[in-house]
Amino acid sequence: MTLDTASLKQLCLRWRVLLLFFFLLISVFMIQPAFWVDGVAIRSIDKDSPAAFAGMHSPYAKDKPMFREVITAINGIEIQDLDDYAAATASLLDGALVRVETLSRYSYEGSSSSRTLHFFRQEMLYSLYYNETYNETTGLGINVYDAPQSNLKKGLDLQGGTRVLLEPETPVSADDMALIIYNLQQRLNVYGLTDLVITAANDLSGNQFILVEIAGVTEEEIQTLVASQGKFEAKIGNQTVFSGGDDVAFVCRSADCSFVVNPQQPCSGSSTTGYACGFMFSISLSLEAAERQAAVTADIPMSTEGNYLAQDLDMYLDDELVDSLKIADDLRGRAVTDISISGPGYGATYDEAVQNSGLNMKKLQTLLITGSLPVKLHVVKTDAISPAVGEEFVHNIILVLFYAIAAVGVVLGIRYRHIGIVTLIMITMLAEVLIILGAAAFIGWNIDLAAVAGILVAVGTGVDDQIVITDEVYGRRKQKTYLNWKDKLKRAFVIIMAAYFTTVVAMLPLFWAGAGALKGFALTSILGVTIGVFVTRPAFAVAIEALLKKDEE
Repeated sequence: MTLDTASLKQLCLRWRVLLLFFFLLISVFMIQPAFWVDGVAIRSIDKDSPAAFAGMHSPYAKDKPMFREVITAINGIEIQDLDDYAAATASLLDGALVRVETLSRYSYEGSSSSRTLHFFRQEMLYSLYYNETYNETTGLGINVYDAPQSNLKKGLDLQGGTRVLLEPETPVSADDMALIIYNLQQRLNVYGLTDLVITAANDLSGNQFILVEIAGVTEEEIQTLVASQGKFEAKIGNQTVFSGGDDVAFVCRSADCSFVVNPQQPCSGSSTTGYACGFMFSISLSLEAAERQAAVTADIPMSTEGNYLAQDLDMYLDDELVDSLKIADDLRGRAVTDISISGPGYGATYDEAVQNSGLNMKKLQTLLITGSLPVKLHVVKTDAISPAVGEEFVHNIILVLFYAIAAVGVVLGIRYRHIGIVTLIMITMLAEVLIILGAAAFIGWNIDLAAVAGILVAVGTGVDDQIVITDEVYGRRKQKTYLNWKDKLKRAFVIIMAAYFTTVVAMLPLFWAGAGALKGFALTSILGVTIGVFVTRPAFAVAIEALLKKDEE
């Protein structure tokens, strides 16, 4: 038997059911499904790129997916997906004027630390000039991906990327750990990466770790950026004249003042000996660093080999000599802020040497901007997942969830042979999944395979609890064990609360001492069972009570 319209209205007015409806509405608002959205979202804007000069900027790392600015058209051509974007940019000519139309559902006002969020639809038009030598992909300095259709963040397992577990060389304080995470965040942002998560973690022995998860980057690139301390020093003799970070006011990354292949020193070599290339880019020193260099060079004599000083400007990266530059004699004792930085790149082939030169240049530029880390980091483990594998995971997860729900429905149907009871359990289960996803969207937690496993654990626990409630109410009625409704539900919730605290206690060590998948699994499991015990189970108890009372009438 099912509930009639009057009974349903009465049921919906019960405060436990109203609480469930409230959380469902909040969850939908947090997830913000928008499957109709077209375009490509801006993942990041390269520093000093044509797009950056036009006023475009990277989204903040902690911004929710639906807050991202979406490109809707290029030169009047509508952009619906990545294929449209690639086609629209493929025919652009060097120096051509490009008009990029974007749409943002939200707008921020203020700094990154103190911002006001405005909810409105904002359309923007940017004018920039295509530079084919700037970027290998678009020549615009814009990194994009398919526009998100909800606020749910996909983990690396589902969208591809790299996960790196780092360990400090020596134990660090809480302040130094926070500084390391901040510098890594800045370093990766400057490199053009914003879809990243950097967290501190500890194991049960107290060992310190840093977990870095980044979408859309290769294993080689991430190791290059995060594994090294990145301590850059420019020395004349034994005296440091400037270093990366505060001493550097500006680092050129545009094509007019940075060159993967130094035009004054072309690549050399052969197929038998290998090839060597050299990069070059300009930087601007702070006034303090320029004056420091002037003081050091003031007493250096002239070289006997030409119009240079007797000592070179030696550049060190992590205490290893990168390159040595001659100092012109007219720079002696002068506070010069604008200088050129160069370095090598090697490879078995010409293309490999050019590629290596470009990677070395990009790394050095990034370290000059962000500075060094307080301590060296060691790579403990690296996991790389391709986007193709991620898509396959998504398809498999959808199938698994479908089969799991179908199997649960069949088992419940065989057990109770009551369509009303089965329907209530299935609706409650789906409501629980929706609220868990809403909570994940609210806190910005990534949905990966571990999180999916945690959701399945929570849902499975929820079904068990609902069976306990149903058996206490429905089963005792069939056994002619007459207790009032309050006593029946009380007995059921004693069992449920005992199981709840057991689950939470078991998961807490994984949450506090875990890293990566373990922590994600623990958090999602705790979140899921908590939502179930305090939101969905009470609403289910009220609904099953109303249903079975209707059967008794």
